[in-house]
Amino acid sequence: MHIPDGFIDVPVSIAAGAVAVAGVAICIRGARRNLDERIAPLAGLTAAFIFAVQMLNFPVAAGTSGHLLGGALAAILVGPYVGALAVTTVLVVQSLLFADGGLSALGLNVINMALVTALVGWLVFRALVRVLPRGRSSIMAAAAVAAFSSVPAAALAFTAEYAFGGTASFSFGQVLIAMTGVHVLIGIGEAVITGLTVGALLATRPDLVYGARGMMPRLELRSGVPVPVA
Repeated sequence: MHIPDGFIDVPVSIAAGAVAVAGVAICIRGARRNLDERIAPLAGLTAAFIFAVQMLNFPVAAGTSGHLLGGALAAILVGPYVGALAVTTVLVVQSLLFADGGLSALGLNVINMALVTALVGWLVFRALVRVLPRGRSSIMAAAAVAAFSSVPAAALAFTAEYAFGGTASFSFGQVLIAMTGVHVLIGIGEAVITGLTVGALLATRPDLVYGARGMMPRLELRSGVPVPVA
């Protein structure tokens, strides 16, 4: 999914950079309202997890690659604003330190893998939890479907960018089939990982899952030892 330098022409890359900057600015503003003592440390852990997962790349075509994205997972765990910023941080580090995605294409990659995945994943998740019965299984299912939906959405965003500014010899149809086909399969894997991760947190620390706040009972520590009263 990472777009290399030169794969999309300069005008489209510049326009995408401007859109990405605006999107990140909106996320920073939103994160200021949502960030608290629970979200802050989890955001760092989420970014580290996504960084590790994104190291598993699957070649697609003409220098592009596909991999698990993690935007929907981040949005569900820490909220859409903080989640998009967490993925953006991962993308910047990958671009600067590991040359994974070009610098000129950084705006394109931020749009596709951070903004689109977090937005689509969050919207699908919220729509599902409103109609499904409350409970851990329903939240896990909503998270899985949201994660699955976010991956082809990112692939379609890339395909649209290629249609406007692609420099390779591949036709729009070839890119569309390659990207959507591969990322539907990747989406299944992302759905499984996201559902299991969210489920594990719901079983141990449901208060840490931003998207499930108010939907799960609080865990209470109980002791069979009587407490003496003075």
